[in-house]
Amino acid sequence: MKKILLATLLIAGLATSTWAAGLDSLEKFIKSVRAGRAEFVQIVTAPAKEGQTARTKKSTGTFEFLRPGRFKFVYKKPFENYIVADGQTLWLYDVDLNQVSARKQSQALGSTPAALIASASDLASLRADFVLTEAPDAEGLEWVLATPKAKDSGLQTVRVGFKGDELVALDILDSFGQLSTMRFQGLNAPVSLDAAAFQFKPPAGADLIRQ
Repeated sequence: MKKILLATLLIAGLATSTWAAGLDSLEKFIKSVRAGRAEFVQIVTAPAKEGQTARTKKSTGTFEFLRPGRFKFVYKKPFENYIVADGQTLWLYDVDLNQVSARKQSQALGSTPAALIASASDLASLRADFVLTEAPDAEGLEWVLATPKAKDSGLQTVRVGFKGDELVALDILDSFGQLSTMRFQGLNAPVSLDAAAFQFKPPAGADLIRQ
């Protein structure tokens, strides 16, 4: 019985040590990586309807960020779209519809995945909007599970995955059961960006909706 108890304690201790690496990596990423650029692949899986298989949609593009509070997602395939935060305003541009929507960034980013990887200054600020817990290693990555505190955030959970200190994965489960997985390449590589790279001007003739 003593041997079993000792083995159990050792396993628990090892698990805690391993899982803690996820939060450590997140904190290092937030504090040490001021700017980043990466290519991404996103796969969105909608919940399967009765008698049907789950539907998936794949997108590719680039992601850039500059702390504090500036980031840009450029979707290139299959459709061109832009999500840009310039520090004051969050812009969404649908190229096919030629439509731009704009919201105050302070009202839009609190409990979002972008806050986890591009806007927060430390773990303490993240914990104002998320419950952060360690998650088991999977896919060769260390994971942090973030659960939004706001009931109206539109999200159930966000998982952030690290390989060492490099951020490589983001899994987003929304309130409708839709899962979006993003995989980044080269996000921690040193890069020089300035605020001008995140300025957005609505194209001439585009419909502009301010919210």
